[in-house]
Amino acid sequence: MTQAPSIGRIVHYKLSEQDAVQINKRRADAKNLNAAGVTLASQGLGPQIHIGNGVQAGDVFPAIVVRVWGGTQGSSIQLQVFLDGNDTLWATSVNEGDGERQWSWPPRV
Repeated sequence: MTQAPSIGRIVHYKLSEQDAVQINKRRADAKNLNAAGVTLASQGLGPQIHIGNGVQAGDVFPAIVVRVWGGTQGSSIQLQVFLDGNDTLWATSVNEGDGERQWSWPPRV
């Protein structure tokens, strides 16, 4: 029996090439700022400095469902993807499947 996604459920999300480029860029930008001696305190800024391991298309990460568009098995969902670092990825209008930029239920182990 298949389930319909609901808010608060944990699913798996497979990164796309565009996701990986976006994540790696913001992490590289943060690393470059840090290397240049730019700190949040010195700039009076409050944005997050993104730190974490590099990612690539096809990597799978856990994600929590934050919104469901519809109430059926095929509904698109919004996700907060938990990356291997101090940041997350907001994945919008994601459909279920095995491909990149899709979500799936975690396998039972």
